[in-house]
Amino acid sequence: MSFVKPSFLAAPLFLALYGILRLAGKADGVYGPGWDWQLAHFAGLIGLLLFAPVVLALGRMLRPSWWRTTIVGVTLAGLVASIVQFGADIVEGFMASDKAEMSSLSDSFNSVPGVTAAFYSVGPQLFFLGLIVLAVAAAIARKLPWWSAVLVIVGILLPPVTLDLMPVAGLCLMAAFAPVVFRRTPVAA
Repeated sequence: MSFVKPSFLAAPLFLALYGILRLAGKADGVYGPGWDWQLAHFAGLIGLLLFAPVVLALGRMLRPSWWRTTIVGVTLAGLVASIVQFGADIVEGFMASDKAEMSSLSDSFNSVPGVTAAFYSVGPQLFFLGLIVLAVAAAIARKLPWWSAVLVIVGILLPPVTLDLMPVAGLCLMAAFAPVVFRRTPVAA
């Protein structure tokens, strides 16, 4: 089995783990900086990194075209923005001694022109929107069942309601991508 198939389950699993660790960290009323913040963010970062082969494989499910190349490129650009965001959160967590200092470090990073748009408000959204477009296109091309696209949409739309739903979102994405993992035909690497 190639590395690609397990990524379809591992990527959302690590995002669900991020959500679970985040909830556990918030349980004492103090979340960040500290071991709970770092563990959660490292889990999220691993999940995001594992989405790179997922995005590429979803793209390969579609016919070659300028449109496919564009949506895969935009989705990967959004993924990179999300990875930078998590990386910045981890670095700020390591550098800060308390929540106020972590917030100050975050404010300093965000004060650099373009950072907020590139890595927080616009950039990461390109990844999530692109993932929806790729899943819907794969369902239309009959490479994924229709319900997989629905579960991807639900999984992407839950966290903006509240990040506390991140574990459920991760499980939705795992279920959505399960047909890729358990089909007999290989996924192109």
